[in-house]
Amino acid sequence: MNQLEDMRILVEAADRGSFSQAALRLGQTKQLVSRRVMALEERLGVQLLIRTTRKLTLTELGQEYIDRARRILAEVEDAEQAMASHVVAPRGTLRITAPLTFGQSHLSPILAGFLSLHPEVKLDLDMTDRPIDIVGEGYDLAVRIGSLPDSSLIARRLMPVHMVICAAPAYLDRFGAPRTVADLRSHDCLEYRHSRGTAWPLSVSGKLEHVPVAGSYKANNGDVLRDAAVAGLGLVQLPTFIVQRELDAGRLTTVLDDCAPPPSAAYLVHPAHRQKSRLVRVFTDYVVANLG
Repeated sequence: MNQLEDMRILVEAADRGSFSQAALRLGQTKQLVSRRVMALEERLGVQLLIRTTRKLTLTELGQEYIDRARRILAEVEDAEQAMASHVVAPRGTLRITAPLTFGQSHLSPILAGFLSLHPEVKLDLDMTDRPIDIVGEGYDLAVRIGSLPDSSLIARRLMPVHMVICAAPAYLDRFGAPRTVADLRSHDCLEYRHSRGTAWPLSVSGKLEHVPVAGSYKANNGDVLRDAAVAGLGLVQLPTFIVQRELDAGRLTTVLDDCAPPPSAAYLVHPAHRQKSRLVRVFTDYVVANLG
């Protein structure tokens, strides 16, 4: 029995959360995928997956095994690519995740060029604003914006990111523009829903502070919050790559510019165990060179 293939099947089933989705992805039947996972569990003598009618989830031992399996599969792919690099062009599949708006505005326009240069490469791009466990969910690369708390990730800087607070002129005419950070308490502040509370990074008396804000509208996507601000629903803090067109067109106006936080950055990151991957390196170099 091919142990590496069993590992690939298990990883795919866990990532997709179902045997049917994994089978579709692998080009196999659902019955075959299920049998291979069962055979793997029997050989190991442990239960790896909890099966319900709705979703597959990993057991504690299953998580331990799959973490090891991912590293083994990555090493095998890297070894094959290292040998292939001497005679052929880069090939293989890259799983990439990026925030929705950044992916649409910055990655999408340059991916066709990469694929035309490397026709034997396949890209699997997942654009989402939800928090991503890059290693646990099996991604090769991810775009991250702002601070990078996970020191185990290898990062390449892509571009600076500037945050601004802005609102529609109609909102400011009705409620007035905040003149100090304290004034934010009396305004409807559109909240990016990533935690229980929202705090905006602002420069206060020369120091970076996270100022709590609140409002009547929350969303987990920057485009949605931008559109709400244009509609006059409140103030919003967003990166300029999301709101620049509206600022240029006069649909939004910045406020508290003297309190803007220092620029952060967008990064392309990958797990440390992918550091030697030629495909990861080629893609990263291309994005850094072409993300004007």
